Amino acid sequence: MAVPSEFADVCIIDADTHLTEPHDLWTSRAPAKYRDRVPKVVDRKGQATWVVDDDVVIARAGASGVIAKDGTKVPGIDFFTWTIDDVHAGAHRIPERLAMMDEQGIWGQIVYPNTIGFGGQALAKVTDPELRLLTATIFNDAMAEIQEESGGRLLPMAALPWWDLDAAVAETHRAHELGLHGINTTSAPHDHGFPDLGAPYWNPLWEACSDLGLPVNFHIGAASSDMDWYGRVSWPSLGPEQKMGVGSAMLYLNNAGVLANLIYSGVLERFPDLQVVSVESAVGWIPFMLEALDHQLGEMSPAVAAELSMMPSEYFARQIHACFWFERQGIADVIRAIGHEHLLFETDFPHPTCTYPDGLDYAATALAEVPDPGIRADIMGGNAARLYKIETPAPVG
Repeated sequence: MAVPSEFADVCIIDADTHLTEPHDLWTSRAPAKYRDRVPKVVDRKGQATWVVDDDVVIARAGASGVIAKDGTKVPGIDFFTWTIDDVHAGAHRIPERLAMMDEQGIWGQIVYPNTIGFGGQALAKVTDPELRLLTATIFNDAMAEIQEESGGRLLPMAALPWWDLDAAVAETHRAHELGLHGINTTSAPHDHGFPDLGAPYWNPLWEACSDLGLPVNFHIGAASSDMDWYGRVSWPSLGPEQKMGVGSAMLYLNNAGVLANLIYSGVLERFPDLQVVSVESAVGWIPFMLEALDHQLGEMSPAVAAELSMMPSEYFARQIHACFWFERQGIADVIRAIGHEHLLFETDFPHPTCTYPDGLDYAATALAEVPDPGIRADIMGGNAARLYKIETPAPVG
């Protein structure tokens, strides 16, 4: 597959992909006394299912992707019935993943989970605190092994034990020691009875991430209240595929609320070195949202507005990053409105909305109105390399 000529000399980093977790991810790494309790795959009514302690269901053990074994992308929702054996081997096996990346012309990929929830929120279903923490730490051990096996080309984000602040801070430090390049967490711990992320309660976590230079990633669907593929917006008369289309599109916009709350709550004010990534949320809406937040700040009483020393758009310029993949129009306008420094390229492989196998062609179309090769190189890899502190074999812009 030919790489678009404008990216021929770019070390491309795909900032959002997913892992279809191998069925032995936990059982092969667990201490003997926990081997029968950690997440494993069992047959439940003819369907492969991830369970903990034999009776706690945390996820369906499906393909978590729409790229078939032969490399073709299959539209629709038939993938709901697929197993891990039906999906492209690169979704769960490192050698095949690297071969696919080489074929696509992509050097590195940031990797997010499926089974534990896009923000680790599914771990709330595990009621034993010790087992819940072990599930998270084993996951991170496995992610560090994947990173090492890939030669640093696959870069999974660490899952946080967000239900225990001290454990979350400790695991942040351990993730850094393991060589992982960022953390991934739920955007709504308040769904589970904990303070929301704007509360001072979380200050030790933000301090640790700031000190260690680990970006905090908020993937769409990283909250239990958000993780509904069909959503609450579609009308009853729509069919299942139409409802999924509406629900999936609305998931992107949920992250606008995450960013707005982070800004207005003062988290970014208190921790000016903290870097935040809005993952798989697209970018076309960002200039409007920032303008709206700037306007609304001006509508607040002077005393409340004074709690922030900058405009919301200025916090974005200093601390927030976002990914695009399917957008082929308007990226040049986004760059003119907010700059290019915090824009990242992604493909979302192997999920239903992924642009595989044409992700670089999508990006070439999106950046056709951006003549500066340095800006294109930054968006396609340089920004991600600097943000996540990734060592690449060639200049990234």
